[in-house]
Amino acid sequence: MGPTGFPQLKNDTFLRAAQGEETEYTPVWCMRQAGRYLPEFRETRAAQDFFATCRSPEACCELTLQPLRRFPLDAAIIFSDILVVPQALGMEVMMVPSKGPTFPEPLKEVEDLLKLHQKVDVAAELGYVFKAITLTRHKLEGKVPLIGFSGAPWTLMTYMIEGGSSKTMAKAKAWLYRYPEASRRLLTLLTDVIVDYLVGQVAAGAQALQLFESHAGYLGPEQFAEFALPFIQSIVKRVKNKLRENAVPVVPMIVFAKDAHYALEDLAESGFEVVGLDWTICPQDARRRTGKEITLQGNLDPCALYAPKEKIGELVKKMLEGFGSQRYIANLGHGLYPDMSPENVGAFVDAVHMHSRHLNKLQNTLGHQSS
Repeated sequence: MGPTGFPQLKNDTFLRAAQGEETEYTPVWCMRQAGRYLPEFRETRAAQDFFATCRSPEACCELTLQPLRRFPLDAAIIFSDILVVPQALGMEVMMVPSKGPTFPEPLKEVEDLLKLHQKVDVAAELGYVFKAITLTRHKLEGKVPLIGFSGAPWTLMTYMIEGGSSKTMAKAKAWLYRYPEASRRLLTLLTDVIVDYLVGQVAAGAQALQLFESHAGYLGPEQFAEFALPFIQSIVKRVKNKLRENAVPVVPMIVFAKDAHYALEDLAESGFEVVGLDWTICPQDARRRTGKEITLQGNLDPCALYAPKEKIGELVKKMLEGFGSQRYIANLGHGLYPDMSPENVGAFVDAVHMHSRHLNKLQNTLGHQSS
């Protein structure tokens, strides 16, 4: 059974855009909108270990809601981390201040795969995320939809082998060349867990899902086609099938494969309603290459938010003209950075709403004139 007893949704603009329906304005949210750029986020997070925060439904709920109290965003995204999946597989991950995520014992040899849990009960291992989603759905009071998410298999594999961030991903890529079979075993194991995890998020109340293939850009087209794309395609297909089997509402799904321009057509045909884009691709090109049947999301350079507010408005207007105001969800091309000014984030959100309403009016007027 699907989630029930939640407050009625008041603003479904994001969901309608994701499904390709007409909207009065372009919806907008920001990757990492619950983040360190907000003083209230820093205050809430100060006392607690990062992953302890992730395991507290109340803390996740509060952090998820903070940006919505400040800005008229059209969607919330649950506060969590992609690395809870490797934790569910039995790996230790710590968030080290000024270094980032760190695995004390990364996967070094093929034999290390045997240390991972081969079967994962996601309700037992990741139930805290489901609880956070359910709590947040209630506390949102139907204001906007709630997005759930997961990292994609290749991106998670990179962390598990590199033991943290890396400039080259050379250790993880070496596995693909040296141990292709073992790499596929690991990617398959991750895929199985991610499918159950995403289905569990929808059952808990998530109204859309985003899959983050943040490290796509480290692969060339051939490796992406072999070690990333098939697993991404498998996830969207299996999640939708499982939701149908469990009589849970099938929610729109977004894929964000950063720097994977070479695979844009393949991603558009993978079964996701929405393809997220980074800032290195031109809106008109993306639209031309993905066709009419897909919603695009993105893709303002996050660093554009360092510009004065007037300039942010101009850049947003140009971006909207490039994508068109329909079948489009405005976002940044990556997450917000910790030193960004909340005022400028507000200016970005307001500019999207203002310019897209204006663009819609203009198109409607032109449409009436030509008909």
